[in-house]
Amino acid sequence: MSESPIRIRRAVKEDIPALLELMQRLAEFEHYDADFAVNAETLLAQGFKREPPDFYALVGEDPDAPGVLLGMLVYYIIPFTFRARPTLFIKELYVAESGRGRGIGEAIMRAAAREAVALDCASIKWQVAEWNTHARTFYERLGASADHVWVDYALSEMALRKLAGDF
Repeated sequence: MSESPIRIRRAVKEDIPALLELMQRLAEFEHYDADFAVNAETLLAQGFKREPPDFYALVGEDPDAPGVLLGMLVYYIIPFTFRARPTLFIKELYVAESGRGRGIGEAIMRAAAREAVALDCASIKWQVAEWNTHARTFYERLGASADHVWVDYALSEMALRKLAGDF
């Protein structure tokens, strides 16, 4: 008996508990769980009550267990870029261990690409931890390449407060 195809759809507020669990698993995997501050109230307020929302999420639902999420992709839209067209920015992509090897990651990425095309985006961008060779190989298999021109910079909360003059 073959497995049913995974169902990819936009997240709805009823998905918040499962979506939060996947986000927490990703935080553990990427070693930032000590700083992880997202909770159910945050997801509800920022993703499902604001118009437009601060983020969108695509989820991969187990076809044999409705409501059971096996993967998620969280993204937002950067409306203005140098190309005078939007960019879809992927913030998080995670597939639960029980869903790996079933094509869920690729199906979610394809759904994000369709969303980007529908929004007339010029590109999709995201970041990958340098040490995450499995993810890098996966993305390259889909046709992505590392950006060797632009280097990410960030101000930590303390550094941005110092720069703002709060300290």
